[in-house]
Amino acid sequence: MLTLLVAFFEGNEDRDTGKGVTAMGDRIRVEVDGVTHELTREQATELRGKIDDALTRRQEYLHTAGEYRDDGAYVVSRRGADSAGNSKVFESFEQVRRLYERLPTEFTADAVSRSGITGSRRHMLVRHYAEHPAFDCTITRRSPLTVRKTTADGTGDEATAD
Repeated sequence: MLTLLVAFFEGNEDRDTGKGVTAMGDRIRVEVDGVTHELTREQATELRGKIDDALTRRQEYLHTAGEYRDDGAYVVSRRGADSAGNSKVFESFEQVRRLYERLPTEFTADAVSRSGITGSRRHMLVRHYAEHPAFDCTITRRSPLTVRKTTADGTGDEATAD
């Protein structure tokens, strides 16, 4: 896993955080996967903003959206909808991935409901799987809404709640 920490300090003294970041006067040294990069404070500030944006971004698809929140949660929602009834909050994107891996090769909203997801959120999640590039599947039927995995990876017999 790639790790990055950008730290800022008061004054011009040299400080080593012990976490791969060293402040040296007006420069910041950042170590990422064993490679050291030296940045100005302005560059480090810009990098920190871009990383924050990447970690908490919202990606919209045709019918659904996925949002990575500050707390690590991943939210699947209907695109353009604002009410809580149009979204499902997962502890992390990994939880969404694990549910997908347990679903059968071809699945409908009924298979998703076995995980404890109810109502129209089941259909929303089925669509999200088909729209999100991390999941290799496609919609094969619109009624009932059916998705088929296009690779053998992650197929399972049953979906159960975490």
